[in-house]
Order: sequence, then structure tokens, then C-alpha cells
Amino acid sequence: MNYHWNWGIFFEQIQGGEETYLDWLLTGFGWTVAVSISAWLIALLLGGLIGVLRTAPHRGLAFLATCHVEFYRNIPLLVQMFLWFFVVPELLPRELSLWVKQDMPAKEFVTAVLCLGLFTSARIAEQVRAGIQSLPRGQRMAGLAIGLTLPQTYRYVILPMAIRIIIPPLTSEFMNIFKNSAVAFAIGVMELTFQARQMQEDSEQGIETYLAVTLLYFICAFIANRGMAFIERRSRVPGFIVGAK
Repeated sequence: MNYHWNWGIFFEQIQGGEETYLDWLLTGFGWTVAVSISAWLIALLLGGLIGVLRTAPHRGLAFLATCHVEFYRNIPLLVQMFLWFFVVPELLPRELSLWVKQDMPAKEFVTAVLCLGLFTSARIAEQVRAGIQSLPRGQRMAGLAIGLTLPQTYRYVILPMAIRIIIPPLTSEFMNIFKNSAVAFAIGVMELTFQARQMQEDSEQGIETYLAVTLLYFICAFIANRGMAFIERRSRVPGFIVGAK
């Protein structure tokens, strides 16, 4: 192999600037975390609501929730990113459209967060629905029988147990949202993949660049995994969910 290894490339200054290549990667890492965490908050709140509505006795609400899930789950994330960035502004009223395209602060970041959050919310909604439907029907009936309203039954009886059941798949979604954030480079967000492409083109040290980026994505996913595992252990109900031996 004739490749010239240069692990010191990260500490070299970029051509024509004062920053180092490591600064580029750390900046991208920061944007990756910011996009992922912001999108995760949207996905968790909206996905939980949509998942509950999918199990509601009101057919109209359940139908609207199902439409949300099917729309965002069946279109590739990259296509959705382009739709939000290029198409949606053209469908807005003229003044609002001009503001979004020309004056909106952090347009790329906001678009990436909304798109990734909505995409992930559809997946979380299905997990919430599955968690609720896995519970015995008697729990809902018992809550209603003691005088709780349906929303109170969901809040105090059904959701606390359903959420504990779906923590493992939620862990996977939390890890995936960091990896899926790489798609944001396509609309100009200066996240990790965007910076890696710039560093590769500028330094011509592609192997070192992508090995470093791989490590940073691994760190994100690993911390997310360990954090969710801690939450799962702390929220476990003895006798209801049996931990792995």
C-alpha cells in the first residue's frame, strides 16, 4: 500500500487559515450534537403524542395520527430534507417565503432539526403505540373504573408502564438520530460529515479523516446507549420488566 499516513494532520493549520483540521472536526462534532439533541426533543414529544393518538378511541384523531406516521416513515430522510429546504419555502405566502429563503436565522440548522425531528417522531410514535397496546386492557378499564378520565388514565396508569417497555427501542432511535444527522450536510449544515468532506478535499488525507469521524460518531452513539441503559435500570419496576441476567 503506497498511502502516505500522516496522523499529525489534525494539528496542522488549514490552507490559508489559522484553524487546524482538528478545529474543523470539533466544530462539526458540536453541530452534530446540537442538531441531534434538538431533533430528539421534537421527536420524543411529538412522537409520544402521535403514538397516544393512534390508540385513542376517537377515529378521526387516530386517522390523522396514522397519516403522520405513514407520510414520514415511507419517504427517505434525504428526500425529506430536500423537500423541507427547497420545496416548502416555495409553498408559503410570498412575504413569508422571502423571509425564510433570505432572512431566516440559521435556516439550514432549523430545517435539519425540524426534518430529522419529524422523521424520527413517526418511528417513536409506532413504538409508543406498540408499548401501549402490549399492556393488558384491564389497566385502562381499571383506571376508568376508579374515576379517572381517559387522559388521566393515560398519564397515570398506561404511559408510565408503556414507556418502560419501549426504552430499548427508544435507545436504538436515540443512537440512530446521531447517525442520521449526517444527512444534514446535504443542505449545508456544517456538521461532522460536512467538515470531514472539507478536510479530505483540503488535506488529501481521507483515511485519517474518516477514521476520526467514525470514532466521533461511535462516541456519540455509545454515550447515548449508556445513558439510556442507565435510565432503563433506574426506571425498572421489579416484577414487571425482568432485566437481563
